[in-house]
Amino acid sequence: MRAGIVGVGFMGWIHYLAYQQSDQADLVAFCSRNSAKRAGDWTSIKGNFGPPGEQIDVSAMNVYESLDAMLGDDSIDLIDICLPPSMHAEAIEKSIAAGKKVLCEKPLALTADDARRLANLGNPGDVMVAHVLPFMPEFGLLVDAAADGRFGKPIAGRFKRTISPPDWIPDFYDPTSVGGPLIDLHVHDAHLIRVLFGMPESVQTSCLRNGAVPKFYETLFKYSDGRPVSAGGGVIDSPARGFTHGFEVSFERATIQYEFAAYADGTTATIPLVILHQDGTVQRPELGDGNPISSFIKEVNAAAESIRSGTVSPLLDGNLAADAIQICQWQV
Repeated sequence: MRAGIVGVGFMGWIHYLAYQQSDQADLVAFCSRNSAKRAGDWTSIKGNFGPPGEQIDVSAMNVYESLDAMLGDDSIDLIDICLPPSMHAEAIEKSIAAGKKVLCEKPLALTADDARRLANLGNPGDVMVAHVLPFMPEFGLLVDAAADGRFGKPIAGRFKRTISPPDWIPDFYDPTSVGGPLIDLHVHDAHLIRVLFGMPESVQTSCLRNGAVPKFYETLFKYSDGRPVSAGGGVIDSPARGFTHGFEVSFERATIQYEFAAYADGTTATIPLVILHQDGTVQRPELGDGNPISSFIKEVNAAAESIRSGTVSPLLDGNLAADAIQICQWQV
């Protein structure tokens, strides 16, 4: 698979690093309005994980000033969209019209209706969505276990995802731009819940708000068979809080627990993934290599395999991504 990136910010940089280590996908092009970035100076890019941006060698890539120009490049199979959420729709529409496949960073759109429309542009599977969580080893183990039934069916789950105020994103709570914590943050867990447990019949949410937008919330997802599934988090008004995510998911024959927290003083706390078996045994499997880019390599490879085989990975399916946004909207 030969890809071109549009959106040379933090996620574009992370995707760039993934392509450098992929044996199934090549990054052959990118576009940017910024002349310094077109010349390879990505040193201004910083994020909350992975290495900061560097000076990159662009000599082997086709470099464009606009998406419109890049779409005329017949060597590109897939457009990798790493733009802000409010810009996803136009980029997807143009890419599909140009006959390209799409891998779009989450969230696919800011509303479920728009996401559903975008997910079904072109031929089935032309629009893939980069929900990386199931490709992370701790969360991926849940997905694999649900798929192969090694512990029976998933019967209960609690999920959490909390951050300190994202002051570096001035329009974070703007529903027409970023969408707030549900659409930008919780959508990860909404997608995972959809993959593991299916679509809930309804939700019940309690929340604190920033204006009309939910800021900090606890939600119960209701299923006809009574399985207790819940998720909580959002933004807590303490810069010391940093970031926390984790889960406790029960299957018929085992419970799986994991949690990670990062604090403003540079320290972290972890409950490494542990499997608590029904027979009383405790298992602590070794997972991954600790490289934060590895999950994105798996994601890029899954997109490449989807194009090669003609069968899209369920983890990249655009309609599942639209379902996740619908779940988020129900919580408003």
